[in-house]
Parts: sequence; structure tokens; C-alpha cells
Amino acid sequence: MTAETASPARFTLHRDAGSRALAAFRRAWSRRWVRILAYLAAIPVFFYCLLWLLFARDLPSAESLLTYQPPLPTNVRGIDGEPVQTFARERRVELSYDEFPQQLVDAFTSAEDKTFFSHGGIDYPGLVGAVGDYVRKVGSGERARGGSTITQQVAKNLLLGDEYSVTRKIKEAFLARRIERVLTKQQILELYLNQIFLGRNAYGVQAAARAYFDKDVKDLALHEVAYLAILPKAPSNYDPLRQTGRATERRNWVLGEMEKNGKISAAERAAAQALPLGTVQVRTNTVRNIGGYFVEEVRRQLIERYGSETEKGANGVYTGGLWVRTSLDVTKQKAAENALRDGLVRYDRGKGWRDPGLSIDIEGNWAPRLAAAPIGVGYDDWRAAVVLDKSGNAATIGFSDGTTASLPASAASMPKRGTATAAFSFFRPGMIIVVKREGAGYTLRSIPEIKGGMVAEEVATGRILAMHGGFDARGDDFNRAVQAQRQPGSTFKPVVYSAALDNGMTPASIVVDGPFCVWQGAGLGQKCFRNFSGGNAGPQTMRWGVEQSRNLMTVRTANQIGMDKVTRLARILGVGDFPNYLSIALGAGDTTVMKMTNAFAILANNGKEVKPSLIDYIQDRNGKVIYRTDTRPCEGCNAADWDGKPMPRPPLRTKQLMDAMTAYQMVHILEGVVQRGTAQVLRDLGRPLFGKTGTTSGPTNVWFIGGSPDIVAGVYMGFDQPRPMGGYAQGGTLAAPIFKQFAQVAFKDVPPTPFRAPAGIRMVRIDRRSGRKVFGEWPTTEPKAAVIWEAFKPESEPRRTLQRYGTGAALAAAAASGRPAPKVATQRPRPRPKATPTSDFLQEQGGIY
Repeated sequence: MTAETASPARFTLHRDAGSRALAAFRRAWSRRWVRILAYLAAIPVFFYCLLWLLFARDLPSAESLLTYQPPLPTNVRGIDGEPVQTFARERRVELSYDEFPQQLVDAFTSAEDKTFFSHGGIDYPGLVGAVGDYVRKVGSGERARGGSTITQQVAKNLLLGDEYSVTRKIKEAFLARRIERVLTKQQILELYLNQIFLGRNAYGVQAAARAYFDKDVKDLALHEVAYLAILPKAPSNYDPLRQTGRATERRNWVLGEMEKNGKISAAERAAAQALPLGTVQVRTNTVRNIGGYFVEEVRRQLIERYGSETEKGANGVYTGGLWVRTSLDVTKQKAAENALRDGLVRYDRGKGWRDPGLSIDIEGNWAPRLAAAPIGVGYDDWRAAVVLDKSGNAATIGFSDGTTASLPASAASMPKRGTATAAFSFFRPGMIIVVKREGAGYTLRSIPEIKGGMVAEEVATGRILAMHGGFDARGDDFNRAVQAQRQPGSTFKPVVYSAALDNGMTPASIVVDGPFCVWQGAGLGQKCFRNFSGGNAGPQTMRWGVEQSRNLMTVRTANQIGMDKVTRLARILGVGDFPNYLSIALGAGDTTVMKMTNAFAILANNGKEVKPSLIDYIQDRNGKVIYRTDTRPCEGCNAADWDGKPMPRPPLRTKQLMDAMTAYQMVHILEGVVQRGTAQVLRDLGRPLFGKTGTTSGPTNVWFIGGSPDIVAGVYMGFDQPRPMGGYAQGGTLAAPIFKQFAQVAFKDVPPTPFRAPAGIRMVRIDRRSGRKVFGEWPTTEPKAAVIWEAFKPESEPRRTLQRYGTGAALAAAAASGRPAPKVATQRPRPRPKATPTSDFLQEQGGIY
């Protein structure tokens, strides 16, 4: 190729490759139809961004559902681990997805969201239909159908609330999309089936299965799961009792949907549709629901510690799902309830009928109103009733279950209190009364006005085994066992005499039972004390004074040792903080049954500290122990098998609040109160018991506190507004029989155990009345034997006296005059025993004298 024939080549250099794209865009944008399409496409994007800014920007995080914990009730268990009560505002039992039967899942998805496992959170066809229905019903006052998927319902129930508005539906849609990206379908359905409200205060399908069919979900039949699936929309609209036809029709529709979706066959659908609803009116209570006052005190302590809901954290009583192990002994609790109730009724018997002062409207459906009335009847065979009609010699009464009965005038013939007119004459429609089932009919009963409280405590640990604070917790929630401040009367005397034993006195010390007066100052003048009986018995032993509950000996003893020592010991024992007045020695300071019972438990525990407790330990919903009353470590207690070494035991941490020998001496004296003193009514129980009765001025209160080496119980009776109970009222005749009835149940099949004396105590034979040491005669089992064993501290027991001739000047004078030498009483020195194995043993054990 030559230079002449070669053709020139042209090259175009583009500095910006994007300029061609821009040019192409400009050419396309110049076309009208392109601009129209662009504007149309931008409109939904614009509106989506606008909706996101307006509604979705501040929505709660869907990630929070990963750690969501539904409100769960607190479960209370007794000392044996069995459930006794639950605290709940929403009845719910949380299950995992694997615990839901497949038929249950199929029923709910067929009824609520048949495309649940395929959509991304929103069912667009359903949403369009719901929007159309909303537009048609705007302004009509009717509520449009929801069209929400299960995911949207989870968003509404757990994160948004139940507001009926377009705004909520938009937020619901945004949040449903987020939830689908965070949770699996199984996790979403698990949240839904555990959270949804299904009526009868049942939240979640397990609680609903119990409420409607008295079954667990795993035991439900096809027609039963189909019924539960109709309830999320509006449980009251498908009530099995009031809306039976409507509920059956809707249930059958769900069965039909299950067949359409291929979940069941036509034969299964037809068989299930032919069955009745099969619901129960009242479900079996799997929780024993006992220990009213005891459990209420547990609830109060839990709320004080954790709050009722979430105000103090995640472990609220009504939301935290706590598992609480208590010291409630069901047998002893029922024994305490029955014993105290029987004692209140015995005192009230013969005093006439007392109108409870309650009434309800009997128009329409009166049964629920009666069921909600604040009246507790106590006994299983007593029932609250409302007078529906009264004509002639009979009244028609109704019960909380809707049944009625006839109450003849002869069954209500007792006079109304304060009148001579029969109670039947005061009946009026709407009045609430209490009746007892007797044979085929009923008789009128009266709730006692007298009240009381009782506590039973385990000596070694302080665990409260039983507590009852009135006639019935339902009608009266004031717990007199822990809240009523009452004067303990003579039950306080062991505190006085324990202080005396700590300050040089012995059980055999002589105290004068005679007139005792003190000058209280110019303003108050002279105060003279008296015994309950009014008389006095002269010089007597301390033991006799305690056994017979002598007031004059008590105040004389307190005055001798100083009231400051008595009140100091009362503070140490937790009875109360009292001023140094002599009247306090007779129990004039206010305290509670719980405090007094615990003080006697300390005595029975040889002076070692015990603190009353109702709760052993608490676990959170995941089983982690978050509180334990006994925090002592115990290495090896959880070992899988025995290692051949001694049994592991936690270390002792109890403080010695008072001298162990003093405590035993006091208990030993109080055993005499049961054997021959003011509590002889307990003697035929045939086991070692100690105790003290108490009666306050008036008398306005009667008490008994005592027990065995293992269990101590205390009880009091009195009017809430203190007033005299009658001159015959005494602790030994009213309160001690209540303890006896309790003990007959509580100690049944329990072998008698003696009180164990601490090291150093010396048991000495003495004359019971004079307190002098006795030789040549032995105590017998006779309660009022002249010779008894008495407990003394070392070197404090009575000495033996012998007649010897005088010495020194007296002997010289006698010799000079020729008279016989005078005799004087002197102490003979105690010979030192020989070092034999037997004497070594006696010395180690404190000796037997």
C-alpha cells in the first residue's frame, strides 16, 4: 500500500462515558409516555416513604419479641411441694411450639389465617377486602372486619395495643413485615397461642383448654380444638352456655375450613360436627386454694419485695411467673383453721343471730352478685345465701350457683342478737345470710363477732407451719395473727421470770404472794395490784407462782430484779419495745400472736435465735433461685451419691439470745402449767408439753401459747374493738381448748419427745410446795406429787441442812454454865466424789441429785 492510496481514519474521544446515558435519558424523558410512567411509579414510593416517616419511624423493635416474656402467674407451693394457690390477673400457662398438637395449629390457622405459613406478614387479598369493608361502614357505627394475619395480631397484642383506627392498622402492617424478618413462623405462632385472650380469664390455649374442657391441650379432641379456634375474635359472642347455637355454628364452620385446607377428611369433619360443644361449667381446681390468711401474708411479702407487676423489675407477683416454696403444712393449716373457728363458734353460741349486714339486688341474674359478695362462711358445709322471697312460714333462698332452696321459719328460730324476736322475722328480699346443710334442708347460722388469731411455728427453724387470722379470709382480710396488736396478759410472765432466773433467782426461790402497791407519783397516786382470783397465798415458790399465774408474785419479782431487765429481755426475744412500767410485767404492752409464739419457740430452742418465716425459697420463671431464707452453705448436700463420710450439714449460725440453762428452766416450769396449773386441760394429750395461758383485764383477750420440743403454737381470742368477753372468759377455758384441738391433729402419729436439757443443768429432787431439797423419796408420775424434779444451774440448788453444836464463845459459855451446847443450822460440805467412771459420767452430765 502506498502513501497515495491510503485513506485517513477518524477517531472520536469521549471524556465522560456517562454523558451518553444522560443523553439517552434526556431523549427518553422527552417522550410524554415515559414521564407519565415515571410519575405513576413514583407515587407509591412517595407514599411509602411518607407513611414510614409518619407511622413506622418510631415503632417498637421487632427484635424485642425475641426476648418477650408473657405475664405469668405466681405459683405457691406448700411444704410438701404441692400447689396450694396462684396469684394471677391473667390465667396463663406458657408452652413451647412443640407442645401444641398439630390439630390445634391447623384449627387456628384455618380459622384466623389460612395462608399463615406462606405469606410475608400481610395477606394482601384479605387486606383489600378489609379496606373495602371499612369504607362501606364508615359513619355507620359498625366495626369493620379486621383482615389481620396472625403476625399482625401478634404485633397488635404485644406491641401496639387494641386501638380501633386506620393508624393502628398501618403500624400493624409495617411491624408485621419486620416481625417476619426477625422470627420464624413457629416462633410467631408460639407467641400468638400463648398470648391470645380466649375468655373465662384464660390467656393462651393451655389455660383455655383447662377453663372450657378441664383438659390439657394435648388431650383435646378435634371438635374441642375447633371450638377454641373460634374464640379469638370475641369470646363472649360464643359463650358455650348463653350462645350455644351460635358457638356450635361457628365451630362447625372452622371444621369445614379445616377440611377445605386439607387438614382433616370429610368423615372426620362430619363426626366432629355431630358432637356437642362438650364444655364444662366449672373446671376442676388443680390448685388446692387453701391457707387463706397464710397465703395472703405470703402475697403481701412478695409484693413488698418484687412489686405487683413490673414496677420493681421483671419478677412481679402477677406477671413474673414466680415459683414460691412455702412452709405451709396443709394438714396443720386445716387443723388450725378448724380449731380456731370451732373456738369462736363455741364462744358465740347461744348469743343469738347476728345479721351480716350485706344485701344485693336480686333482679335479673343475681347469682354472680351473690358470688362476689364479701362474705366468708368458713366451713365446707356452710353456704352463703340470699333471701329471694319470704311468705308465710318459709323463705326462698338462692345460692351462688343459681340453685334455690326453701328455709322454713323453724330453721331460723334463734332470736336476733339483742332482741327476743326470731331471726326469721327480720328476713327481707336481698338480704345475705349464712346457712348450714343439715340432712335434706338448711338451718340458719351466724358468723361470730368474736375474732382471733393462731400461729404454729417449727421450733428448730422458725418456719411457720400454719397461720389463721380470723373466721374466714374471704369475708375479712385483716390478719390478726400478724397485724392485731393485743395485750398478751399472763403469757408475758415467762419473760419476767426468765429475767429473774438470769439474775440470781431459781425455780425454788420463795416469793410472797401478798398485797403489793407502788407509788406512781403525785398525779397518779398509789397503784395496788391484785390476783385474778382476788386472794393471796403468802410465801410460795416461783414455780407455783407461774403454774397458778399469780399476778402479785409476778410484779413483786419484776420489782425486785428491776423492770429494765424485763423490758430488755422482751426486746431481745422480739416481743416488743416496752417502757419500764410494772404493769408491763402483767402483759399490758401490745404485741402480736406471731411475736409471742416466736418468743416461746426461742425458749423451746434453748435460747437460740429463730426468726419466723413463711417462704423457704423463690424461683423465677426459668427456675433460678432468686431468694432463699436459709442462706447457709452446705458442701456435699447435693452430691449424687453417698461418699461414705458423715452426713453433710450446714453450719450453725444462730445466736444465743439468752442463757440456755435459763431457757430450759423456764420451759421446765411451764411444763408444770400443763400438768397441774392453768392449762391442765392439755394434760390428757399424754406427751411432754409446755405452755402458758393468759387473760387480760376485762377480760378483753384470752391467750394460750405453748407446744412440744418441735412445734410451738399460739392463739388468742378477743373482739376487734376490745370489750369485756364475760367474767367466765379465761385462757385456760377458751384458748387452751383451741390449742388442744389443733394438737390432736398436728401431733397425731408423732412420737412423744422430751425437752432436752442443755449441758450444766442439774436435776434435783425438791418438795414441790416448799422448794426444799428432798432425800429418800423419789418423784412419781402423779401430776401433783409432793416431790418433783427441778432444774437448777450449777451451785444454785438448795443445800442440805444439818443440826450441829455451836462453836467459839457459845460453846465456852455453855460449858461454864453446865448447859448443853446450843444447836445451830449449818451447811454440811459436799464430799468430793471418787474418780470412778460412774462419777465422771455424772459430773459430765451435771449430776442427778
